[in-house]
Amino acid sequence: MPGIKSPQGSLEKELPLNSMSAQAQKRWLMFGCWVLLTLTIFATPFASLMQLAWQDETASHILLIPFITAWLLYTEPKGTTRESGYSIRYALLFVVPGVILGIGSLLCADCAPKSHLSLYILSLILFLISGFVLFLGDAKAKASFFPLALLLFMVPIPDVILNKTIYWLQSGSADIAEILFNLSGAPVLRDGFAFHLPKMSIEVAAECSGIRSSLALLILALLVAHFAFRPLWKKAVFIVAGLAMMLIKNGIRIATLTLLANYVDPDFLYGKLHHRGGVVFFLIGLALLLPVYWWLRKGEERSRISRIDALPSAAGARK
Repeated sequence: MPGIKSPQGSLEKELPLNSMSAQAQKRWLMFGCWVLLTLTIFATPFASLMQLAWQDETASHILLIPFITAWLLYTEPKGTTRESGYSIRYALLFVVPGVILGIGSLLCADCAPKSHLSLYILSLILFLISGFVLFLGDAKAKASFFPLALLLFMVPIPDVILNKTIYWLQSGSADIAEILFNLSGAPVLRDGFAFHLPKMSIEVAAECSGIRSSLALLILALLVAHFAFRPLWKKAVFIVAGLAMMLIKNGIRIATLTLLANYVDPDFLYGKLHHRGGVVFFLIGLALLLPVYWWLRKGEERSRISRIDALPSAAGARK
């Protein structure tokens, strides 16, 4: 009899696991159908979004966000959250504002085209999140908060907010450039966004704000903070450092190109380093973030080691 009970017992343990796996696959399939249905309903604004992302450098990051979100969801540790039923109540928390925004975008005839599109896409994202909550459950949605929140970067920045952001980048970058000019010892007179040097004058225009690389740096800082640090304050410190690095790298770019043009060759203001050198200064910004990363990681390693050292004593106490 013991030889008969043992296989039956193991089979009874395996069946629920297989059943859960099949149920999870069914839920993901239903969510995939929800995504296709939502994209079909929002086909026109979604096509406009893709066109904007392809043509406008301030929206080029939008093309990568769905792939980053899908990768984050795919690489999440499996089995770390409890199974929960279909969360209709929590899904309504996203469906209702999504419907309101969708209706509002239809009625907003006087809105600027980009603001109109922003309302549509925000409504689309809320519908996608509601489907995730509905079919995969509130526990899974809470565990996937970061990748779902990252979808908000797909919303085009309205011109009113974008212009203020660019102005902030201009002003901050000009301040950093002024500091670097003073440290270099070069005779420079500042007048607003204009800098007057012995051989030339330059102006920090809106095109020099570095909005495209700044958005890329912000998204990268968010990803690193999500994976590398556990405490919320460490995530916040690293993200704030990323925001500061937006200004610093722009200031370095302005000061470097201006000094090279003034003392070496004026063509530096019109050459490849000016028009295509954004990647170089983006890498400089990343390099300047490394000390902050290492400092925060040291504390992270110490806390991890202390937790590991505490395990034997905790086990002894339980015994």
